[in-house]
Amino acid sequence: MPALYIGVDVSLDTLDVHCSDGRAARLPHDDEGLADLRALCEGATLVALEATGGMERQAAGDLAAAGVPVAVVNPRQVRDFARATGRLAKTDAIDAAVLALFAERVRPEVRPLPDAEQRALAALVARRRQLSDMLVAERHRLRTADDAVRGSVEAVIAFLEGQHADAERALAEAVQASAVWRERDDLLRSIPGVGPVLSATLIAEVPELGRLSGKQIAALIGVAPLARDSGRLRGRRSVCGGRAPVRKALYMAAVSASRFNPVLRSFYEGLVARGKAKKVALVAVMRKLLVMLNAMVRDGRRWQEKVTLAA
Repeated sequence: MPALYIGVDVSLDTLDVHCSDGRAARLPHDDEGLADLRALCEGATLVALEATGGMERQAAGDLAAAGVPVAVVNPRQVRDFARATGRLAKTDAIDAAVLALFAERVRPEVRPLPDAEQRALAALVARRRQLSDMLVAERHRLRTADDAVRGSVEAVIAFLEGQHADAERALAEAVQASAVWRERDDLLRSIPGVGPVLSATLIAEVPELGRLSGKQIAALIGVAPLARDSGRLRGRRSVCGGRAPVRKALYMAAVSASRFNPVLRSFYEGLVARGKAKKVALVAVMRKLLVMLNAMVRDGRRWQEKVTLAA
């Protein structure tokens, strides 16, 4: 049988499907539509769906449970691919066709999908992050708030602080409730600079930790320096892409590690002494810290200051 590649554009109400053999369908995004989707994708070589803030999870999970190879792909990569192939228009049906072609030409990697417990932990991590962002915004507003609204802002801050504390407690309880996560958390937090926020973020949002090489995990998160050279031009290396929420938690840990972790502090100070900008040096600490954590998880070994952990 010829290879069959399928793209599925997921929205709140519909599932637009396009197959490389020319078939196309628009299905309702409900139990009946998901059953029809499973039947349509039976025997597929690869099915591609965009990550759409969680709307794709049920469809991807159902297909994976039915034994269909599924890849949940980055929307930015798909749009760049669409532009490169001259597809500038954008509708749900066109997006499904582009996804099918993307699956056929690019062959994105099929990775294990998170189970219900993993998704719940990721939701708790995301909720804590949202509450932190809202707290920062309200505290900034309080600095310039007029007396007429100051009481309202203070009340919102008090409410958000309570919600934030509840989210942190629920997150800690979820990690401690799982023997596997509890062991992973203990291992990750053995390295100075890594606290409960980064540990929970890595457990929830980086299941690949310990399974990839140092270069691969750095590229996945978005802390690998990318070249910008062309002809005689030698551009400054920079980082981009990857998993921004993980990178944000990693940055805060790197700030702490560059002060209190003897190995990473020496590494940071050495870069600054050689003329590197402090922000560039911190990004390098982020990458080194991530590679160290990856090696620790891979080897099942706690932090040892005098042992060099290979990438």
